[in-house]
Amino acid sequence: MSTRDGGTKGRPVPSGRLSRLGQFGRLAGGLAGGLLAEGARRLADGERPAMRDMLLTPGNLMRVADRLSHLRGAAMKLGQMISMDAGDALPVELSQLMARLRAQADPMPPVQLQRMLAAEWGQEWRIRFQRFDDKPIAAASIGQVHRAVTLDGRELAIKVQYPGVRGSIDADVDNVATLLRVSGLLPPKLDITPLLAEAKVQLHEETDYRREGVQMEAYGHLLAGSDAYVVPALAPDFTTDSILAMSFVEGVPIEEMVGARQSERDRIAALLIDLVLDELFRFGVMQTDPNFANFRYQPATGRVVLLDFGATRPVSPATAQAYRWLLAAGLSRDGGAVKKAAVDAGFLGAAAVRRHGDLIDRMIGLILAEASKSEAFDFSDRRVLALLRDQAATVAGDRETWHVPPTDTLFAQRKISGIALLAARLEARVDVRSMVARHIGVDPTGV
Repeated sequence: MSTRDGGTKGRPVPSGRLSRLGQFGRLAGGLAGGLLAEGARRLADGERPAMRDMLLTPGNLMRVADRLSHLRGAAMKLGQMISMDAGDALPVELSQLMARLRAQADPMPPVQLQRMLAAEWGQEWRIRFQRFDDKPIAAASIGQVHRAVTLDGRELAIKVQYPGVRGSIDADVDNVATLLRVSGLLPPKLDITPLLAEAKVQLHEETDYRREGVQMEAYGHLLAGSDAYVVPALAPDFTTDSILAMSFVEGVPIEEMVGARQSERDRIAALLIDLVLDELFRFGVMQTDPNFANFRYQPATGRVVLLDFGATRPVSPATAQAYRWLLAAGLSRDGGAVKKAAVDAGFLGAAAVRRHGDLIDRMIGLILAEASKSEAFDFSDRRVLALLRDQAATVAGDRETWHVPPTDTLFAQRKISGIALLAARLEARVDVRSMVARHIGVDPTGV
């Protein structure tokens, strides 16, 4: 038996309620100090700064990113959701800072790791392995992953949950929501209570590693026989509530394929988009976390490796139908039908349509003009997106129109938007129109 020591001390995960609350207290104190300093500077320059502008300074944003990264768990997960969902709508500086939350988290120190493994597998757990690499190959918001070889020769990837994460979810979600409220980033009248409740449910599900193992196996059955995707196989004899063991699958980070030839990048993006459409319209189940780290690629086989099934959830028939109507309206180039379908699905609020109807019509017209082109959609062309972003900023700036879409739609849209961002990162060109038409059973020409 051999063990490879990672040689990194890591940062301990605050596991008790008081210690995590203390971290939020330090964050609030740091933000307050940064706010006072920025306010004094701007006043000295003769400005009358708004509270929001003083809070969203690079220094304060870095404090938030660093503290949430230290906390891991639900706090970091929510930060990832915010940064991923916002996508290109975020200012460049904020995008760069929040990207830290999508990168690897700090791993647990070896002592904390050993304590977790002994609690789950017993003090003599090492005798079950030929090799267990103490240095994690990945560290994310809820757990870190180690490579190991069992006594019977199986090569495994073992995900170990951070201590205290499961018990801190509700408090972390409430604390992050309080920070958003106090910062003024959310309008006082916007009711996010249903969304917070759903986020807590989903995060509790994501920390149940036995449940994730079941979801991973079920997803693997859906893709059985596919030569385009790989799903790891569960190792139930090493899986517990807080440890998920699965077959180790070779692959490179999917973002590394940005240097591949155009045809390969196009194929990878098409596979990911096709999978999302299958999830919506065939499988009735969707892995709703589009974090780029959840996808790897095998250049030798051309297969996409799918990881992390904790956020897998059913797609309701109503949600699938809402997307079907919206996409069918888009393919038919009927702007009025698109707007109605978007309101019916909850993408658009009635107040936004009432107060900014003409601008929304122009935005829909721009989208339809781009979508009606016969050639493949070029995800690297940011000109249309930039124009839409500028127009959307007017609507988004009117806080009286803000509303929270249905939670099922939010989770599905998060996956769709994340895959679009990944396709843009790959600078892919994909005939999305034909793919959508095939999945919803309509003529792609819109005739």
